[in-house]
Amino acid sequence: MNTLTGVGVSPGIGFGPAYVLAVPENLVPAPDARHGGDAGAERDRATRALEQVAADLEARGIRAGGEAREILNAQAMMARDPGLAVEVAVLIDDAGATAARAVYEAFGRYRELLAGAGGYLGERVADLDDVRDRAVAVLEGLRMPGVPDHADHADHTARPYVLIARDLAPADTAMLSRDVVAAFVIEQGGPTSHTAILARAMGVPAVVACPGATSIEPGTPVLVDGSSGLVRPAPSDAEVAEVTNAAAARKAVLAAASGPGATSDGHAVPLLANIGGPGDVASALEHGAEGIGLYRTEFLFLDRATAPSGQEQESAYLEVLNAFPGGRVIVRTLDAGADKPLAFLPSRGEEPNPALGERGLRLFKLNPEIMNEQLGALARAAAQSSARLQVMAPMVATAEEAAWFVAACGDAGLPSAGVMIEIPSAALRASDLAAEADFFSIGTNDLAQYTFAADRQLGALTMLQDAWQPALLDLIALAAAGAGGRGKPCGVCGEAAGDPVLACVLVGLGVTSLSMAPPALPAVRAALSRHDREQCVLAAQAARAATSPQEARTAARSHLPGLAGLAL
Repeated sequence: MNTLTGVGVSPGIGFGPAYVLAVPENLVPAPDARHGGDAGAERDRATRALEQVAADLEARGIRAGGEAREILNAQAMMARDPGLAVEVAVLIDDAGATAARAVYEAFGRYRELLAGAGGYLGERVADLDDVRDRAVAVLEGLRMPGVPDHADHADHTARPYVLIARDLAPADTAMLSRDVVAAFVIEQGGPTSHTAILARAMGVPAVVACPGATSIEPGTPVLVDGSSGLVRPAPSDAEVAEVTNAAAARKAVLAAASGPGATSDGHAVPLLANIGGPGDVASALEHGAEGIGLYRTEFLFLDRATAPSGQEQESAYLEVLNAFPGGRVIVRTLDAGADKPLAFLPSRGEEPNPALGERGLRLFKLNPEIMNEQLGALARAAAQSSARLQVMAPMVATAEEAAWFVAACGDAGLPSAGVMIEIPSAALRASDLAAEADFFSIGTNDLAQYTFAADRQLGALTMLQDAWQPALLDLIALAAAGAGGRGKPCGVCGEAAGDPVLACVLVGLGVTSLSMAPPALPAVRAALSRHDREQCVLAAQAARAATSPQEARTAARSHLPGLAGLAL
């Protein structure tokens, strides 16, 4: 079989026998399925099944921790949605539908709404389908969809396997590990899909948007390059040896690079970690993070009927602060709305385009009590720790919004307040925002989405989501220059920071710190240590002069000779 090509989203080399995830059993109940007359009993069956699915998702999230917990808790909220329960009850009572058929149809109506909304809500269709299929499987007594509990059966016990699927639900990805899975190869998805995000957090090589992958015969040895996106079924011994030797050499190079992040001529570039909660701290420390560049706080707020207390928040913040005595911890305030609704906040009605609606800082303005509670908890935690706490707001579009947030932080006793650059307007007027904020952190994922009007989850638009797009590099350069002109630091906490080649370019663009998934830190540290600042500047200039992502990457590499030893 010929080599397949997809999009590499988690670097590294994976080799093992193919485990091809089969298409699940037919989970579509017959359209005319009717219950025997006891509507109350059928409603109870539906309620129990949905709660069983929600509880299972929550339990998986707790075991997985980190970003996986946030994603799975959001799925559990879908299963417990009160509006969905009403839809199910109506279908059972009025149409006489069985519990399974009622669940299927009710989810179908929600699915149409989400798909039609596009943007962030449109991204959740696959998650919604997974919850639906799990509930129907419970009600019909069928095998649960996804990776079987014993996927590592006799055919795969000798070594980790390459998991190949048309798509993969977060509930499955979160339960796997590097000891079981050598690599992921997915036919669908994009670079910011949940599979990609979780694969990077696990440090498992992954390729998405790879047509034809599921046609690989199960058990076939497969070689996966999570950087280039190449997938080679039945590679020759020479090919395996070549890649394996390169991987071993790369590992040795990474191990040799240690200490704080810096270029070869001593220009300091702090290397920080992105985390989704205290559960991710161990991985950050293991991989040498100098601090935390993005502490996502949504895990405290999602999947609950009431807001977390100030004490609960304070404890969660303090646990992370204490892990980095004297270091920097940047906390992003609640980034809710759109695909992360909060059950305890009153609904303001359906938004025609949620990705452009009341989310992030805008939601804070509408609910000042939530903001004040969070900022107060952060201030109390900071007072008990030697770590240097910095707080930043998501989805800031104007200098006025930046000033409003900084003032709110000052009132709460927080001395360092910054903003995320995720909206083109903020990058274009960066100097104005830098006059108000203490620092910037660029979220390249959302900045790309809004710059190119390209849904982050849509594999067909992968080219537009590529962080190497010259137009995106231009906006990053503008933001860094705007901050630098005001004497303010400007970091990057989006997925782009974890690309060792792009990390050098970002430094050349004027970025002052880089934050990423912990497993990406060693390669970025090594790449920076092999180049001086002038080489990074030249690489950045060459990338911006290109007209496509491919040209930009190639042009940048021509100025970064030290990358050869890293096999990137």
